[in-house]
Amino acid sequence: MISSLSDTNTSPSHHTRRATWSSTDDLPYTSTKTRHDFEAHGPTKHLEKLGKSRLTVEFGAVPTTLYIGLAAKQDERGLLEVGFASHDGTYSLDFAVHVVGGEDPNGRNRRSSKVSNGFSTGFSSNCSSWDGSRPSTPAVPLREHDRDKALADFVISKISDYQHDHLYKFAGAGITKALVDLSPQLPSRLWWELDIVPLVFEHGLENLGGAPKAAVTIDEEADSMARKSLMFFGPNSQPRVQIGFKNVVEVDCRGHALVTRLDQYPETVGQRTWEATMKYVKSIKEHNTKIAFFNSTPQGGGVALMRHALIRFFRLLGLDAKWYVPKPKPEVFRLTKTNHNILQGVASPDARLTPEKQAMLDEWVQGNAERFWIPTGGPLAPRSNGGADVIIVDDPQMPALVKISKTIDPERPVIFRSHIQVRSDLADDPSTPTAEVWNWVWNNVKQADLFISHPVKEFVPSNVDFKKVGYLPATTDWLDGLNKEMNQFVTEYYFHELSSECFKQQMNQLDFPHRDYIAQIARFDPSKGIPDVLAGYAELRRTHMKDWPKEETPQLVLAGHGAVDDPDGSMILDQTLSLLNGKYSDIRGDVVVMRLGPTDQLLNAVMSNAKVALQLSTREGFEVKVSEALHKGIPIIATKAGGIPLQVQHKKSGFLVEPGDFRAVARHLADLFNDTELYERMSKFAATHVSDEVSTVGNALSWLFMADSLAKGKELLPDSKWINDMAREEAGLPYVEGETKLPRKKELNLQG
Repeated sequence: MISSLSDTNTSPSHHTRRATWSSTDDLPYTSTKTRHDFEAHGPTKHLEKLGKSRLTVEFGAVPTTLYIGLAAKQDERGLLEVGFASHDGTYSLDFAVHVVGGEDPNGRNRRSSKVSNGFSTGFSSNCSSWDGSRPSTPAVPLREHDRDKALADFVISKISDYQHDHLYKFAGAGITKALVDLSPQLPSRLWWELDIVPLVFEHGLENLGGAPKAAVTIDEEADSMARKSLMFFGPNSQPRVQIGFKNVVEVDCRGHALVTRLDQYPETVGQRTWEATMKYVKSIKEHNTKIAFFNSTPQGGGVALMRHALIRFFRLLGLDAKWYVPKPKPEVFRLTKTNHNILQGVASPDARLTPEKQAMLDEWVQGNAERFWIPTGGPLAPRSNGGADVIIVDDPQMPALVKISKTIDPERPVIFRSHIQVRSDLADDPSTPTAEVWNWVWNNVKQADLFISHPVKEFVPSNVDFKKVGYLPATTDWLDGLNKEMNQFVTEYYFHELSSECFKQQMNQLDFPHRDYIAQIARFDPSKGIPDVLAGYAELRRTHMKDWPKEETPQLVLAGHGAVDDPDGSMILDQTLSLLNGKYSDIRGDVVVMRLGPTDQLLNAVMSNAKVALQLSTREGFEVKVSEALHKGIPIIATKAGGIPLQVQHKKSGFLVEPGDFRAVARHLADLFNDTELYERMSKFAATHVSDEVSTVGNALSWLFMADSLAKGKELLPDSKWINDMAREEAGLPYVEGETKLPRKKELNLQG
């Protein structure tokens, strides 16, 4: 199936992406002795059969998912003993122990041979007649300045070889803190290079809570790490979302999953953005400012993705920032989703927010606040009782939190962040359901010190105090599962996962790489324009490619996650399948429709290898999937809805069309498939013109500027300005010529 995939370690020329882990340093001389090698061997003939099937369209050759434990300790001579233990979720399968040291500058342990990964297979001894059949123990320890990289290289090499030899894919790794102290870069490299979620533990299962540690061998410690890591994974081998005391979201498995390192982030943005961010970091730390974010769900939606990335970055910076969610209640989520649709103008005409429903929502918020957040030490407690210094409330699901916070501590700064496209024209008309919902929201949030909106003037109803309005785009994270670069082995794994999922759900199979495909990655939501995607693809096939051989025509992929608070997904999925079975039955065999679980890397693989991306929303805030496609060098065709026109440079990084104009979509698709020069030019431009503002660091810059200013008692009145501009200017690092930034349009001025 994936036999012709190019190795994604080497990006194509039209995908100009920054490499986060790269080094031109020579590999440090490393010598090892194997005390116990992996011994488990799969059936050779079966592995050969599986290997062959991975080169076809057969679904069944998905590598077996395992978990691995890693441990290390340093002996009195400075040599490192490294233990590996593999686990299938039920049983321990295999283990290995190696001693790692450096090469003696006097010639002992000099390599007698070398394998392609840079590690020796035999070492010379003091006896000149030694034949290399029995490796000696390394004579000297690794040099301290080499140890971090050399040890990480060794571990990654051993795991990579083991995966390939046995057709395994490790989903997670339990790692001792002692090993991470020896090689701090190892966890993030496991994530970046092998797609393994690294979980770091100070204690194993045998001495939970720091009880006196019994003497254990290194292989026992590694096995304990593998078994402990399993506790953090749920269905589909995905890390569980952890909700802790006071309903705080315990990002990255309570901080155990070290998927990034701080020194990776400067490479994701320009130097001036980084320097400005660090100025506010310093001030926030000096003043011990506590920041609390609130939204309705810990996973599934765009807000949750941004908060996971932001809190991860803040933790690495050592900032006191926490994120809270309410106890979930399905009945309430149906109401909040209906309100969301009403505000966007895509709800059923008879959908209303009645006084009874308002009371239910307010009681839900009040109940969560009193139970989790208002008591002493909670984030909404008065600052004198340990409450947060700055409160940030996301979206209209829990607007009453603004009023509650201001009632408890009137002088405490509160920011309301609106992430959705509010139809201000409908909100301003008192006869509409949108006005009913908006007035309920506004009565709760009007005391907020700042009203932060996506940079679209029409998203701000007229009763908002325009002087409090600042603009901030939605963002994505270049180091997470949706965006990180994945090598060929990992990419193949996720395409096989997709194939397996299609088989289980009895959906069409993707025939990549034998055929190109077009992709729209989005939730199955009324506002995402899925009927227009189908119409545009049908027009392409029926009109522009009617004489093409089928094997040369592209397929269409419609895929996305579901959100905890989004009950519309099943309904929209059913509508999509009904359209394919009726109006578009002639092309239904080439359309892959999948509602996928929370596997970011699977969506990453699909988007990264698409020929063209679509985002045909009829209503939209600021769509991060557009930013993600552009960052990967994928030309996009998108609608002039909400904030999308700020993201796509028409005829440069993609094409903009009016919502519903499926014929224009088909024409532009035909242009991109027929004109190679146009495609390459657009792809290169897209990958090299993504603004820092849509990254995690750019997002952090804006939030830290607002929190720092308000916590110090400064009055902030953006008056339709971009928060990023204000932050850069206050830091003394305004934008200069040559820096990519989103368009600043004077039409965004709410006073105009």
